[in-house]
Amino acid sequence: MKSMRWMAPLVVLAIAALTAVTGAYAASSKPAATTTAALVSDIGKFNDRSFNQFQLEGLNRAKADLGVATLPLQSNSVSDYIPNLTTAVRRKADIVISAGFLLADATNTVAKKFPNTKFAITDYPVEAPPFAGAKSANVMGLTYQANEAGCLVGYLAGLMVKKQGGKQVISAVGGLKIPPVDIWIAGYKACAALANPAIKVLVGYSQDFVKQDLCKSQAENQIAAGSQVVFQVAGGCGLGALNAAKEHKIWGIGVDKDQSDQGPHILTSGVKRVDVGIYEAVKAVNDGTFKGGADLNFNLKNNGVGAGKISPKVPAAFIAKMNALKAKIIAGTVKVPTALK
Repeated sequence: MKSMRWMAPLVVLAIAALTAVTGAYAASSKPAATTTAALVSDIGKFNDRSFNQFQLEGLNRAKADLGVATLPLQSNSVSDYIPNLTTAVRRKADIVISAGFLLADATNTVAKKFPNTKFAITDYPVEAPPFAGAKSANVMGLTYQANEAGCLVGYLAGLMVKKQGGKQVISAVGGLKIPPVDIWIAGYKACAALANPAIKVLVGYSQDFVKQDLCKSQAENQIAAGSQVVFQVAGGCGLGALNAAKEHKIWGIGVDKDQSDQGPHILTSGVKRVDVGIYEAVKAVNDGTFKGGADLNFNLKNNGVGAGKISPKVPAAFIAKMNALKAKIIAGTVKVPTALK
C-alpha cells in the first residue's frame, strides 16, 4: 500500500506529460493556411468607417471563414501604392487586392512585373486602360453599379423633402471627382427627380477622402443654400458632411457602409458591398476558380449594392415606393444613368 501511494503522483505526471505531447501534436498537425490574401488600402486608410474599412472587414471574414492568411497594407499617401503592392508580392501573397480606382496605374505596373501573382482591384474594370482586358490575365476587376444604390437613396430623399415642404433642395458632397464617386451622384440626382420633379440637387467636391473639415465646409455651404438632405460620397472625409447635417438638424445619407450608427439624423445609406467583393475574390483564388482579364460585377440584382438601414421616421409608404422602384431597376424597365450630366 505504501508503494501505491508513491505511484499515484507518478501516474499524474505521466498523464500530464502525455497530454502535453498530444496537445503539441494536435497544434502542429492543424493545417496551415495555404492561401495568402493581401489588401492594399487607398489613401482613405482602414479607419475611414466606410470604403476601406468595409473592404478590410471582407478580408477578415475570408480569414475566418476560409482559413486563409491575410496581409493588410495601409497606404498613407499615393507614393505608398507601388511599395505596398510590391511588398505583398514579395511576401508571397497569392492574391493582391487594390482597394480602389486610384490604384489602377500602380496595380497595372506591378501586375505586369509579376505575371504569376493574381491581382484584383475594387472599382475598376479591367477592360478600361491602363489594363488590357483579357490580356491582363492575372488581374480581376471588382465593379459595382453604385448608380442603382444612389438611385434608391436619392428617390427616398426626394420623397422626404417633398413631404417636409420648404426649399426643395438636396445635395451631395463628393471626395475627388472620379467615376466611382460620380456614379453614386448620377443615380442620386436622377432618381430624386423621379420622386420630386421640383427638386434641385447641389453637388460639391472636397478633393479629399480624409480631412473631415473639408467635407464639412462643402456641406455647410449646401445647407446655407437650402439643402435639406446631404449625401456624403467621400469616405472618411464625408463624416464631416454628416456632422454638418447633424448640427443643422437635417438629414444625412451615408455611403459604402451602413452608417446609421452616426446618429438618428441618418436617413439611410447607399451601401456598396465591397466586403463581398473582397471575399469573393479571395474565395476564387482559394478554390481555384479565379478568372483574370474579366470583372466580377455587383448590382441590385445580386445584392451587391442597395440601401442601408432606413430611419424609422420614414413613412412605410415611401419605403414601399422605393422598393417598387428597385424591382423596376432589377427588371430593366428603369435605366439609371452612370455618369453626371
